[in-house]
Amino acid sequence: MSKVDVFSQEAKKVKTMDLSDEVFGIEPNQQAIYDAVLVYQAGLRQGTHNTLTRAYVSGTGKKPFRQKGTGRARQGSTRATQWRGGAIAFGPHPRKYGYKLNRKVRQLALRSALSEKLQGENLTVLENLNFDEMKTKKAVALMKAFEFDRKTLFVADASEDYDNAYISMRNIPNALVVCVEELNVYDIVNADKIVFTEAAATTAGEVFA
Repeated sequence: MSKVDVFSQEAKKVKTMDLSDEVFGIEPNQQAIYDAVLVYQAGLRQGTHNTLTRAYVSGTGKKPFRQKGTGRARQGSTRATQWRGGAIAFGPHPRKYGYKLNRKVRQLALRSALSEKLQGENLTVLENLNFDEMKTKKAVALMKAFEFDRKTLFVADASEDYDNAYISMRNIPNALVVCVEELNVYDIVNADKIVFTEAAATTAGEVFA
């Protein structure tokens, strides 16, 4: 078990807790992390691009000029790709870019990303993320107390009351609040700092093990 400090929202140490070595203490597998991020980004692509083939381009089916005797290359249709206003050759068509990753690889990638953050001293544990009111000012004060001035990912547990914190941080461009069950490798890698609540860290150690 890895021991980490637990802080209050004022950045004061209140106690220590144990983190699961199966989730936060493994040797990071860079290939698994890379594959998981690739899958996530591929899934974001809409794949709605489309180009017109000669079957769909407006135009006549009439031969533009006679076959022989003009000194020009023979042509059968003005809808061919070499004509202005004609079809597009080998253009993109609707498709799905997403693909699946094996469950064990997904789990390994998640554990690797979390372990990498802890080893790089970029993981912090908060006592809780409960705000008594919805105030962006409170969220800014929390960020300043810990000197979080870059992308910060806050992770809370579903059993906690973090709605006020979630709404308070919506207007902060470099802060994101997610539930531990919604955690994904891309968000972890994309963040400079990751902040777990004590309950979320415990849940992560149980769910991702």
